[in-house]
Amino acid sequence: MGAPYAQDLRERVLAAYDRGMKTKEIADLFQVSSAWARRVKQRRRETGEVTPRPMGGATVIKIDVARLAQLVKRRPDATIRELHALLGIDCSQSAVWLALKRLGLSFKKRRSMRPSKTDRTLPGGARRGNASSQGSVRNG
Repeated sequence: MGAPYAQDLRERVLAAYDRGMKTKEIADLFQVSSAWARRVKQRRRETGEVTPRPMGGATVIKIDVARLAQLVKRRPDATIRELHALLGIDCSQSAVWLALKRLGLSFKKRRSMRPSKTDRTLPGGARRGNASSQGSVRNG
């Protein structure tokens, strides 16, 4: 998402509403979406706020990050779900992920996974097929 619209644009949109202009006209005039213009008007009506709200996600972590780091050190193969259960606090699994990210720690997504299948599939000397090669297509 980009930066919020400038305060002067918000004020001009609201002034246009105050002069009796319709949402579609305002959206066309100021080159904004009709939905955005309606939300600015609705927010002023419901809360009196006309400034943009702060952007960004949660800044407060409810998790004791030192304790989380100790858990990861003791159980480096634990999944987020397991770490969440071990913490035993009221938070989401995404909060555990965010705390791990802020600590710079990695984590497993799943308890067990099959071995990677990234080996080569063609033998070293095998030819690659193309449109002119004779494969299993019958001629004639």
